[in-house]
Amino acid sequence: MKIFIPIVLLWALSFPTFATDLPARIDISYTVKTGIGGGNLTETMKIEQNNGTNQYHITSEARPSGIIKFIKPGSILRNSWGSITKLGLQPTRFSDQRNDKQPSVAIFDWRNHVLTIQHENDEEKKSLPNGTLDRLSFSYNFMFSPPPGESINAHITDGHSLELVRYAVDKEILKTPIGELETIVLTMQQEKNNKLKRTIWLATAHHMLPVRIVATEKDGLELEKMVTNINLSYSAAH
Repeated sequence: MKIFIPIVLLWALSFPTFATDLPARIDISYTVKTGIGGGNLTETMKIEQNNGTNQYHITSEARPSGIIKFIKPGSILRNSWGSITKLGLQPTRFSDQRNDKQPSVAIFDWRNHVLTIQHENDEEKKSLPNGTLDRLSFSYNFMFSPPPGESINAHITDGHSLELVRYAVDKEILKTPIGELETIVLTMQQEKNNKLKRTIWLATAHHMLPVRIVATEKDGLELEKMVTNINLSYSAAH
């Protein structure tokens, strides 16, 4: 059962995660289920220091299995690159590639506050609001920036568009293949004429990593992503 968490409790739950040293590399495995089949997904986050700043690179690769392999063949490969600031992740580039198609790309020019979106041979420039994230970095941002209060407003790009999205914040004990986990639950609030639905479970004892995602995509495809393994690697230099 989901319950409301006051802002003070959220900070109390999250603080130990940010107070400890973060791993230099995180590898997460998931199973993916849809109404027409399933598959496997692996995500890797690397953190390293470069010229005195912490840089990150997140890679996500989904591979279908079963009947969906024939209906929607090939993999989905997403990448997010950027830096880690006191306020959270600050992406500089995001890409989303399906099969052998040309990837959709978002380029973040923070100095001039311009977001460049490249999709299907078209290029569009938009004003870049402070705190904008891409779809991949949003799920990992809470390792560095705990969710404020009972809701979150965030500008998010998927490489196709830029949207202001609101999430409600709750708490839930989640049963997973790696055990029962205390989680913070982010549920996207529905906007009129928007088919996209998304709920994200973040594990408080695992650096606020995303351990489950249930979504309905813009094309109507319903899917569930559930964690099956988390592997953390530390380095002496980190």
